[in-house]
Amino acid sequence: MPIPTEKPISNTRDLQFRLEYLFLRAVVGVVRMFPLEVATRISARVWRFLAPRINPKRHQRALDNLAIAFPEKSDAERAALADAHWGNLGRVMVETMRLNEILDDTSRIEIRSGKVFGRYKDKLGPIVGISLHLGNYELAIWPLALAGANPAAVYRSVNNPYVDEFLRHMRDRLYPGGLFGRGGVEGDHGESQKTARVIMDYVRRGGRLGMVCDLYDRTGVPVPFFGKDAMTQAIGVMIARRVGARIWLARCVRKGTSSRFWIELEELRIPRTQDQSADIRAAMVEMQQVFERWVREVPEQWMWSNRRWS
Repeated sequence: MPIPTEKPISNTRDLQFRLEYLFLRAVVGVVRMFPLEVATRISARVWRFLAPRINPKRHQRALDNLAIAFPEKSDAERAALADAHWGNLGRVMVETMRLNEILDDTSRIEIRSGKVFGRYKDKLGPIVGISLHLGNYELAIWPLALAGANPAAVYRSVNNPYVDEFLRHMRDRLYPGGLFGRGGVEGDHGESQKTARVIMDYVRRGGRLGMVCDLYDRTGVPVPFFGKDAMTQAIGVMIARRVGARIWLARCVRKGTSSRFWIELEELRIPRTQDQSADIRAAMVEMQQVFERWVREVPEQWMWSNRRWS
């Protein structure tokens, strides 16, 4: 397997990368031995037990974030939500390894936004699809792929080039247009500004781009989220505003604790006045309001252990 990086790798480092890759393939092999629902249930239990103990810092961050979002809830209620969010992530891990199985079973994914989807699927122009880490967020782009829109996406590339290549391959059907690694292009760890220019050009040429926009970004724009300003990535809205693309917000919600989902799309209108900065911020504020509403509906499915506030 070719290594998607230009930097030389020492023999010791390369051996470590290969061993990590072999371990991942072994885990995938074990996960695929069980029926999907059984595998996700086991993984959820393991994550709920191990994650707070292996990574207490992230678990505490989840509790801190929950305290910001739900000050009215008791410590026990917030602890239960943190526990449930780890279970959801355990399920997502297994589902990522078995994406083809989920996509092949048309009964597993329901697209609820029939009006939005039906109105534009046969006359799609440039689109920026923005989602959040809710439910199985990997699947939020599926309506665009299903419509033959050939979507691409921005993703967080992995330092291990073998693992990175494998994870990208597993997402091929979701992102037939390719993956742009944050900090570089197509898995390369170059300058982030280069990525911004490339994805801008991609959308300008009529491309459909997917990204998530619910993480802390120190270079972002402060907008309210659960009543507290959060530094939020602006690149998606900025690109759409500049090139005249539509923005579709998307969420993928898990049905109960199963590997069955429904996906909803909601169009975000961008103001176009003489003040471009004000237009971008107004759209971002509305976007985060939508995300907050979605998280409040199924708080156990959002990734509370991610950094959102400084």
